Amino acid sequence: MPIQCRLVLVTCASLSEARRLSRAIVEKGLAACVNIPSAPVESIYRWKGNVQTAREYLLLVKTTTRRLKALEKEVLRLHSYDTPEFIALPIAAGSAAYLRWLFDQT
Repeated sequence: MPIQCRLVLVTCASLSEARRLSRAIVEKGLAACVNIPSAPVESIYRWKGNVQTAREYLLLVKTTTRRLKALEKEVLRLHSYDTPEFIALPIAAGSAAYLRWLFDQT
């Protein structure tokens, strides 16, 4: 089952956006759980030819491969950025009970 589980990274412009997006994707069953660390991250990135710096809120989204496309579509629909971060990482291992719960919730 670990191969079917994913950790998705998404950054948001504000804490309110992070909370709104997180609640929406959990309510729709696109994620079992979203963690929002309490402090913003500092992001340095290139955008439209310039180096930018921003304070953003990182979402740690737990989902499954079967929900990944729908999750991405919903993030793109709700997000304030033109090109939001959406990076999915495989979960290689974890507690069997937690991973079963994750799978059952999505």
